[in-house]
Amino acid sequence: MDSTEAMICSYECTYCKDCVEEVLNNVCPNCGGGFEKRPVRPKDQLLKYPPSDKHIHNEIDQDKFSRMRLKFENISPEKR
Repeated sequence: MDSTEAMICSYECTYCKDCVEEVLNNVCPNCGGGFEKRPVRPKDQLLKYPPSDKHIHNEIDQDKFSRMRLKFENISPEKR
């Protein structure tokens, strides 16, 4: 897609910037890693290699994520 607000972890879990900053505290609920701005694919490449239209929405186990977030939110991603 062409959003400049999308954020990804190293496994390419994708969230909006607001969720990463305000809800997830830069802790991926799937792997515990941090997030970076997702690169934008050039428009000509979007036509040639369109992104998947399959969206996967995983429920977040709030108890498990709360423990993970507390463990990692004050540790920079490269030191987790």
